[in-house]
Amino acid sequence: MSKKYVDFLVVGSGIAGLSFALKASKYGSVCLLTKDAVQETSTRYAQGGIAAVMYEPDTYNKHIADTMKAGHELSDPEIVRITITESTQRVKDLINWGVDFDKNPSGKYDLAREGGHSEFRVLHHKDITGFEIQKKLYQKAQENPRIEILENHFAVEILTQHHLGITVTKHSTDICCFGAYVYNPSTKKVDTILAKMTILATGGIGNVYGNTTNPAVATGDGLAMVHRAKGSTRGMEFVQFHPTTLYNPNERPAFLITEALRGAGAVLKDYHEKSFMEKYDARCSLAPRDIVARAIDHEMKISGENHVYLDARNIDKSVFFSHFPNIYSKCLSLGIDATKDLIPVVPAAHYSCGGITTDKWGCTTIKNLYALGECASTGLHGANRLASNSLLESLVFAHRACEHAAKNIASISFQEAIKDWNAEGTVSNEEMILVTQNIRELQAIMSYYVGIVRSDVRLERALNRLNILYQETETLYLHSVVTRKICELRNMICTAYLIIRDAMKRKESLGLHYSIDYPPKDEQAL
Repeated sequence: MSKKYVDFLVVGSGIAGLSFALKASKYGSVCLLTKDAVQETSTRYAQGGIAAVMYEPDTYNKHIADTMKAGHELSDPEIVRITITESTQRVKDLINWGVDFDKNPSGKYDLAREGGHSEFRVLHHKDITGFEIQKKLYQKAQENPRIEILENHFAVEILTQHHLGITVTKHSTDICCFGAYVYNPSTKKVDTILAKMTILATGGIGNVYGNTTNPAVATGDGLAMVHRAKGSTRGMEFVQFHPTTLYNPNERPAFLITEALRGAGAVLKDYHEKSFMEKYDARCSLAPRDIVARAIDHEMKISGENHVYLDARNIDKSVFFSHFPNIYSKCLSLGIDATKDLIPVVPAAHYSCGGITTDKWGCTTIKNLYALGECASTGLHGANRLASNSLLESLVFAHRACEHAAKNIASISFQEAIKDWNAEGTVSNEEMILVTQNIRELQAIMSYYVGIVRSDVRLERALNRLNILYQETETLYLHSVVTRKICELRNMICTAYLIIRDAMKRKESLGLHYSIDYPPKDEQAL
């Protein structure tokens, strides 16, 4: 076991973690750790793009209005205003880092329109925008001598007064973060990394569900660590299911069929090849994701089929090949020519609109701890995220968190009294089947009972079954040598609990949380 000292400890290597690291490196030493390869993030899989106001007739007020409407007016107006008005400058940061957004023949950025947007404002790099961003930011981080990158390192717990032997409760007002315990796979030991500022950019929660667009690393790690440290989370009932992922039951993560394809003219159709979205919303296939996902779920229940179709045959072939080459290639590999054939699609868990509670600077309720990106709840998304606002949110709050941290880091000292990890009494667990089976069980519980459509009975049943898994897993964790798999299972159970807890509290249907026991006032909703 070793002890490391660093000014900024960044946990996560997507757009939020990398952009923070690049900016923070001006003010101190940065250690960026990630539990897999740097490139294995949700950012990498983002197809559509990043929303920002670039040209007339678009305006900040239009983008603000679209965001508030998509969020069912539950978004924080100040956070929405901050994010949108800073969007143009933050996109310019990406461009300065070398990100190559597509341009039209006139030399202007080729902006797309997605569901819920009133204007064309989505910058993209073909249909692999996230991959392009991830690649360019990683290159910049590699070139930066003040950024140390630790791949395949797993943050087990954040360090607080609890690790000094002081009782910490959810009512404590002075909880402070001193860094993290980190599992090192090469030594199979848990190291101590002491940091003046700790930044959680740990991504999403998709793997608590059976079908997800998220990579395997999205297991709610940051959320669970903060919850155990008695920090605040909120809005976890609002889990966004992307309406259109490629129906291919054997594939995980599910392959995303970007909303931009519908923006280009693709239409959702039922099993009889008839369009159906006009029954649910005047915006038809370009309605916000919560409406579209519920509509598809409803149509599948009516038909008894396990998918619907996306009809992209009316899109000009040259447009399809130039804008969506990755989608075309993927479909073709499964024997589907998207210019001639219908694309089978199904909703999948995609994005958590809730997360670790933060303020307008990315600060959590725990001092010297920031949360950025999907693991954070800034207040931007409300009850439903507007398409392509997530990459933007990561950029804006990484910048703001860095500004805040830079002003305060000089007054922070390392907490030398933190003790090394105590592995006494633990043994190697050779029966990994116990872990993998509990993961499958958890995913089944969440998919069946806490999915797109919920009820009080389903949620109660989910909680009861989850409690059994929790007891089993905690016993296993306490007696086992730390491994990534055991820690991930533990974090997934905690995350699932937070989703169920918040869903049980909300006695209404709103946005991404739909309960058959509390039908929405809007008669157009399902």
